[in-house]
Amino acid sequence: MSASQFSTKQRILGAAEALFAQHGFAGASLRQVTAAANVNLAAVNYHFGSKDNLIEAVFRRRLDALNARRHAALAKVEATPEATLEDALDAFIRPALELALDRHGGAAFMRMLARAYAEHDERLRRFLSDNYGHVLREFAVVFHRKLPGLSKEELYWRMDLVAGALTYTMADFGLIKRRAGTSEAAHREYTIEHLLRFASAGLRAP
Repeated sequence: MSASQFSTKQRILGAAEALFAQHGFAGASLRQVTAAANVNLAAVNYHFGSKDNLIEAVFRRRLDALNARRHAALAKVEATPEATLEDALDAFIRPALELALDRHGGAAFMRMLARAYAEHDERLRRFLSDNYGHVLREFAVVFHRKLPGLSKEELYWRMDLVAGALTYTMADFGLIKRRAGTSEAAHREYTIEHLLRFASAGLRAP
């Protein structure tokens, strides 16, 4: 792929991500995407073939990188015998929050991800489950080793609630905003600290 083709493809992905986050997958049209990316419809068809393929490509661009970082962090946890539940949760939470705070569209992607579950698009949910569900299952195995008293069903319930809290936080929908004078790095660490306490308490609850 030439540099110009790469640039065109990335412009389309960035425009689509922002528009899907703002208007939803059904609400944002390819015409809006082409206008925002300053390309013609032929360029979208050339690189992606269809709107569905474009939606999947937007998710792959972010989630492939996110899950590579999660796998690396989880591998360190598994290689450390004294690692705690909080260490495993940190491997799950930190890479996602770092992505969410990425200035280059991270928050928009997280709002788009939240929409994917809120809009009940079965095809999209199936795509996410088929391609990325294994990551949650790998974390579930590690969490279960830390919490052997929980049944698999109960653990999955609690993990769903933790993932929901994480997604909500990443999408920046909540009441807590970064204080004036607080750096992004300090705000991220403060957020991670609160989420870790909340998530570990929820997973450990009787």
